[in-house]
Amino acid sequence: MSPEPADSDLPADSAAKLRREIAAAAARMLLHRQEKEIGKARIAAARALCRNWVRPAAMPSEVEIREELKYLVGATGGAIEPDDAAAASGEEEPGYDAARFDLFRGLLRRLEQVQLPRDRHPEGDALYHSLQVFALVRQSAPYDEELLLAALLHDVGKAIDPRAHLAAGLQALDGAVTPRTRWFIEHHGEAQQLLEGSLGVRARRRLAHHPDYEELLLLARSDRAGRVCGASVPTADEALDYVRGLEAEFGG
Repeated sequence: MSPEPADSDLPADSAAKLRREIAAAAARMLLHRQEKEIGKARIAAARALCRNWVRPAAMPSEVEIREELKYLVGATGGAIEPDDAAAASGEEEPGYDAARFDLFRGLLRRLEQVQLPRDRHPEGDALYHSLQVFALVRQSAPYDEELLLAALLHDVGKAIDPRAHLAAGLQALDGAVTPRTRWFIEHHGEAQQLLEGSLGVRARRRLAHHPDYEELLLLARSDRAGRVCGASVPTADEALDYVRGLEAEFGG
């Protein structure tokens, strides 16, 4: 029988155990070619082991899955086929980039159904807001694809778990965005607090010493400004095509 789904008060040792079980199951799927991409294998393994949403603490990283795959290959004494070798070494398959943007597209579509509080977001739904933030960031940083992706995807978790939207969004994007994009999304709320004057001194100093501090503030300011009714924005597909074009032109 599948274990019970992880929840907010899952003990640390239980979360670690579930994390290892998901990593092992994902590695087996890759080894036996049930899945060809690590991200998809991780999601399939989590769904097979759990009935509901898995908390971030219980989700293994791609590195953990690759290590488990290497262990399985060594334990069986089998030769690694080309697809398995790519997964074990961390090299993306030819379809990886397309799969990433399909994921982004699906997450953004769901935001259109998320209506934001009218007192703070008169613009309406979360997709329209996200496209406004993207457009504003693009005006100041048109070639920073990582920052642009953060602007576009910073609220995707609101369509997954409104009560813990940041954690849900980061989990959904795990393995599909760079650490720098992840950092922007993870800390854009703190940057909002900084602009409001409600962020603590230590947190302010920590952010101020980060090399992407100014870019984070740009994201936060754009997040605050992207709340205009009737603003002209690109479509989600146009925004994603723009970012993908930058990655192709400048090497990602």
